Amino acid sequence: MPILRSAFIALSRNRSLRSFCEHTSIGNKLSSRFVAGMDLEDALRVAASLNEQGIHVTLDSLGESVSSAEEAERAADIYHALLDAIAERKLDANISVKLTQMGLLLDPQLAEAIATNLAEHAKYVDNFVRIDMEDSPLTQVTMDIVRRVNARPDLRGAIGIVIQAYLYRSQIDIDRLIADGIRVRLCKGAYKEPPEVAFAHKVDVDANYVKLSKTLLSSPIYHGLATHDEKMIGAAKAFAARRNIAPSQFEFQMLYGVRRDLQRKLVAEGYNVRVYIPFGREWYPYFMRRLAERPANVLFLAKNLLRK
Repeated sequence: MPILRSAFIALSRNRSLRSFCEHTSIGNKLSSRFVAGMDLEDALRVAASLNEQGIHVTLDSLGESVSSAEEAERAADIYHALLDAIAERKLDANISVKLTQMGLLLDPQLAEAIATNLAEHAKYVDNFVRIDMEDSPLTQVTMDIVRRVNARPDLRGAIGIVIQAYLYRSQIDIDRLIADGIRVRLCKGAYKEPPEVAFAHKVDVDANYVKLSKTLLSSPIYHGLATHDEKMIGAAKAFAARRNIAPSQFEFQMLYGVRRDLQRKLVAEGYNVRVYIPFGREWYPYFMRRLAERPANVLFLAKNLLRK
């Protein structure tokens, strides 16, 4: 499994294969399991359908590093359009944003300005922006930007962040974020990281995930636990029950196309569930990281591709 994980993460960075896959019908067919569609309207239709099932959503316009400020602004425009559409259609949805898509690697000040504008827009329409976490060299700058935006009194609570359980530093980061009143999505982590900064073994990542989830659940802030692992979910449910933490005080988060049965089960049990809905033509890196997280998905996709 570790070999397959490393292979898919390496493939996620292969530009030639990415270009081929994103411009072929077979590639788009493969991606449809985990990606809601190519356009904004596709994502909004999926969001409305999930809302009808009692499921909250977060919308992500796929894309990562950009090559110009103009490209970053165009990416931001999609999110501004999403915020307006969510408000107009009264959807139960927020947005998830990668700072590299907002120009972080070109100019951190540009990315921070765009994130601030999105938070201002979100606040105006009574919504929320989640800043996704990327690989470990970007952890600190992402933390700094989110904390500065949230420190503005008029934007407090309008922006949140993702923390990855496989990083050694995550306990300290979560303690700081809770002190700042910032909402956290806790995930295990989907990038290939060196052993100097991250737990190398699944058992250690799982143990840290449970530890961090208890810290989040014990805080007065509404956080999200992003996992499809039933052991992690069970541990969170048991801890919440022991501490008399109501299901309304937190949410479980899952990916579009993954464990739909578990999503429905949790909703039926009275838990809040939010599904992460990605869309867009730049789907390849996201898709490969989903395969890296669970290589068994490869067999599933192959079977579905061969069906008439």
